[in-house]
Amino acid sequence: MRSRAPSLASTALLGGLAGILLTTTGFSALSAAGAADGSDPLYSAFFGVSLGRIAAIAFGTTAVSAEFRGGALRLTLSAVPDRRRWFAAKATAIALPALAVGLLTGLVTLLVGKAVLGADGPTWGEGLRGAVGCGVQLTLMALFAAGLAAVLRSGVATLSVLIPFVLIVSFVVGDLSGSVADYLPDRAGQVALHSTWDGALGPWSGLAVTALWTAAALLAGAWRIDRGDA
Repeated sequence: MRSRAPSLASTALLGGLAGILLTTTGFSALSAAGAADGSDPLYSAFFGVSLGRIAAIAFGTTAVSAEFRGGALRLTLSAVPDRRRWFAAKATAIALPALAVGLLTGLVTLLVGKAVLGADGPTWGEGLRGAVGCGVQLTLMALFAAGLAAVLRSGVATLSVLIPFVLIVSFVVGDLSGSVADYLPDRAGQVALHSTWDGALGPWSGLAVTALWTAAALLAGAWRIDRGDA
């Protein structure tokens, strides 16, 4: 059974990366096809990022939570005793493929969106900004999930917290609290996917807020790994 664990984890990780691309581009295409007159062309083209974040969260969560099954972390730390160094390497191993797939997803989504929307689509300038914002936001959400998974030491617990938060809580809080919700990790980064914005955050400052949430989660995860039992 132990020999099957790495292959199962690898399959899940590849599935998460593929899910980022397929989910984001698929739902973005549907959104663009059904976009109403006068709607935000950039957000219509990149609507699928809202659901692609779920795949990114699953990828980051699986990459860390797999270490807490079957004594895998104990074996890893026997080879790399420095826990903080190991966690930094793990975060890097999550960030690099997530960013590569995220940027590819952003580019494909932009091309599909412009093809579907035609003359009503976003300009190349704002479209490229949206593509970069797409890649960065998906990467940050994967790392945010990785940090929380290290804190909770459970993939199920992490997904049980983050998926309802992204799909339900963030929208409810946003409707009730106004600008306060603009600083939540998922909503802040989403500003980069809009042609115009009314709040205090812009595209890059919104991504910076998401990056701060991610840094806090990773620092908490590193502390938990350093202090907890293997």
